Amino acid sequence: MKYIVILGDGMADEPIAELQGKTPLEAADTPVLDELAPKSQIGMTRTVPEGMSPGSDTANLSVMGYNPRKYYTGRSPLEALSIGVDMKETDVALRCNLVTVSDDALPYEEKIILDHSSGEISTQDAAVLLAAVGEALANEEFSFYVGTSYRHLLIWDHGKVVELTAPHDVLGQTIGQHLPKEEALREMMKKSHEILDQHPINQERRKMGLNPANSIWFWGAGTKPMLSSFERKNHLKGAMISAVDLLKGIAVGAGMHNIEVEGANGTLHTNYEGKAKAAVDALTKEGYDFVYVHVEAPDEMGHQGSLERKQKAIEFLDGRIIGPVKKGLDEAGEDYRMLVMPDHPTPVRVRTHTSDPVPYLLYDSTAPLEKQWHYNEREAAEGRFVENGYALLDVLFSK
Repeated sequence: MKYIVILGDGMADEPIAELQGKTPLEAADTPVLDELAPKSQIGMTRTVPEGMSPGSDTANLSVMGYNPRKYYTGRSPLEALSIGVDMKETDVALRCNLVTVSDDALPYEEKIILDHSSGEISTQDAAVLLAAVGEALANEEFSFYVGTSYRHLLIWDHGKVVELTAPHDVLGQTIGQHLPKEEALREMMKKSHEILDQHPINQERRKMGLNPANSIWFWGAGTKPMLSSFERKNHLKGAMISAVDLLKGIAVGAGMHNIEVEGANGTLHTNYEGKAKAAVDALTKEGYDFVYVHVEAPDEMGHQGSLERKQKAIEFLDGRIIGPVKKGLDEAGEDYRMLVMPDHPTPVRVRTHTSDPVPYLLYDSTAPLEKQWHYNEREAAEGRFVENGYALLDVLFSK
């Protein structure tokens, strides 16, 4: 038996009046999921333990079978693993976003955060901008590292795990009240605006109608993570397919192999077909028993508040990943179980993560007809409820 998780980040949502009370998942055209549903167990699970922040870090740890209360030490340390930063026990890692703050003459503290991703800036442009920041601000205490797109890293030598606000949680708000209380961090963010605002790359982005990456933003502080081996834990050889450093870092920490897919970039226009082919090849040709395919696009569209693009991201997931994976495994004659789910909701109404339970679909290629139903939040609420999301992988492996 082969096992695969296909995770649509932030895919879950709320009923929306524009969709006649349906969610984007319910309204999307998903013929492959409609075909799978009658042979699937469908239900709800809680991926974010009560009292913990509803981030992709805690939620994806859950989906991968790791109890966040036991294994979570912060988001950025997991990303540091992916980037290849060997953290010391005394280091603190912080996510360093390149963000867009308002173009106006107001003091930095009075500016408004407009975009947590700077228009999904390319890694190539972001690296140039981060180098300019690092040249001016890095020292023996603070080191900057390039990640992917807008997502980068700061390592604070002998630092403190301080309370910080995620930029996507305060879109459209004045930034002053959300800046770090730690003076050194706050001052670096302020100085970064002076460095970046009129940088040639940002001047060119404005001419092209793109959001400038005119400030850094720190959040997600944490210490060196210690995950147990996925293979020893589950007796399965596992691989990760993702465009984002967080998921790659979890895989590194769990001793899984990261499969790189050219053109996979974490946006709506990622290389879906490449991810699907890589997953099928890993399971049918390369000796892997388990593959985790992570797709960032639904989450990004939720943060943008775009109902149309979020629905499109779900349709792309269905037709360009789930469909080809099913076809490839069927044609290879493999018996397999496929778990499709989000990590957390990212409702377009609020443009950030929530900690509500999420719907899952567990398809078994060898199973008889289960019942006539569809995969969405409303019908999943009538199915099985798995209280602890980290137990769901055991359900996947239970047969």
